[in-house]
Amino acid sequence: MASPTDLLAALPATAPEAALWVALSGGLDSTALLHALAATWPGRVRAVHVHHGLHADADAWEVHCAALCARLQLPLRVERVAVELAGEGLEAAARRARHAAFARVLRPSDLLVAAHHRDDQAETFLLRALRASGPEGLAAMRPLRPFAEGQLWRPWLDLPRSAILAYAQAHDLRWVEDPSNADAALDRNFLRHHVLPLLRQRWPHADAALARSAALSAQADTLLLQLDQDALDRARTDDAQLLSVPALRALSPELRARAVRRWIATLGLPPLPAQGIVQLETSLLDAGNDAQARFDWGEARLQRWRDLLHAGRATPPLPRGWRTHWRGDAPLALPGGGELRLQGAAFQAPLQVGARQGGERIQLPGRTHSHALKHALQAAGIPPWQRAQLPLLRDAEGRVLAMGDRLLSGPFQAWLEARNARLHWTPPGRV
Repeated sequence: MASPTDLLAALPATAPEAALWVALSGGLDSTALLHALAATWPGRVRAVHVHHGLHADADAWEVHCAALCARLQLPLRVERVAVELAGEGLEAAARRARHAAFARVLRPSDLLVAAHHRDDQAETFLLRALRASGPEGLAAMRPLRPFAEGQLWRPWLDLPRSAILAYAQAHDLRWVEDPSNADAALDRNFLRHHVLPLLRQRWPHADAALARSAALSAQADTLLLQLDQDALDRARTDDAQLLSVPALRALSPELRARAVRRWIATLGLPPLPAQGIVQLETSLLDAGNDAQARFDWGEARLQRWRDLLHAGRATPPLPRGWRTHWRGDAPLALPGGGELRLQGAAFQAPLQVGARQGGERIQLPGRTHSHALKHALQAAGIPPWQRAQLPLLRDAEGRVLAMGDRLLSGPFQAWLEARNARLHWTPPGRV
C-alpha cells in the first residue's frame, strides 16, 4: 500500500516558499495524491482543476473537487478552457488546452504535481513504440522535468495503480469516474483495456518491464543529448542562428542530424521534419558558395550561404514599393517587423527610407567612386536573409547613404562620426 512517505521519497529539494500545485481531475489517482501530499506537507499544497466543458458532468466534477479541497482545507483554483481543434484530435487538443491552463498557474520554482503511475508509464511506452519513436520518445514520462516557469513532478511513476487504489480505499476516499476512460476508440484506452491485460496473462510483470524500458531509454537519451550538445558546440559560431558548414561536415551523418535538431530546438523553432534532414544532406551541405539553398517548414527556414547554415523564422522582405521619410528623432517601425533607430543625433532634413529596387550604387568609405550596391553587399559578407530586409536610406538628392546599419556610405559614416551618433537596425523578430 502506498503511503505519504512513499510519495515524498522522490521530492526534489525546493525553496520553502515553493508551492505544490496538484493537477486535480477528481479521479482516483489525483484524489489520492492530493490527500497524501496534504497530510504530509500542510501549508504547501494547493490544487488546480481544469474545466474543459467537454462532458455533461464537467460542472459536477468541479463541484466534487471544490468539496474535496474544502474538506482538506486546501485552496483550489479552477481554470475554464475552450478546447479548440487545430488539425489534431480532441484528446490532443484537450491536453494542449490543459497544459496551457497549468502554465498560467505556475510561478517560478513552483511544482505542478501529477498522479501518473507505473501503469500510465507502460501505456505511454507502448504508444511511443507503436509510433516508431527513438530513445527520447521511448523515455516516456520523466519523474521531474521543466514545465512553464516551474517544474512538473510525477512522484508515483514507480507505483502501480493497484497500490494507489489500496491507499484510497484505506482512507475511505471518494472520486469521480470519467466515462471517456472506457472508450476503446481512444488509443490509450485500447491498450489499457485490451492489450495490457492480455500481456499480463503471459507476462505478469509486463507493466514493470515496460516502465523499466522507459527508464533505460531515458538514460540513453540523456547520454545522447550530451553527445548532441558536444557536437553542436563544435559547429557553433558567434551568432546563435549560424552554424559552421565545415564543422558540420566533419560529423557523421547520424550525429549531424541529431546536432542540427538540437540546434533547432534551442532556437525555439518547430521540430525539423525528416524531409529537412534529407535536404540538409542532399542540397544544403553540398551547395556551392554562391548558392542560396534553403528548406522551409511551417514558419521556419533553414538556409545555406557560403560556409554558414542559418536557421530562423521565415520573415518576408520589405515590400518592394514601400517608401517613407524619417528624421531620426524617433524609432522607425519597419513593415513586417524590425526597427530603425538613430542614437545621438537627428537629421536636419528628412531622409527617404525604403526597399531596394535594383541598380543602386553606393560610395563606400575611403573610395572616390561608387560601386554597385548589390556587389557591395556581397563583398561585405551580408547574408541573403538580411539583404531583403535591410532598409535603404537616401538623401534628398537620391544618393544611397546606408543599408540599415550593415553598410554605410563614406559621407554618411563621416556624418555619424562627427556627431558621435550611431544608426541601429533591429531585424524582424528581435525588437
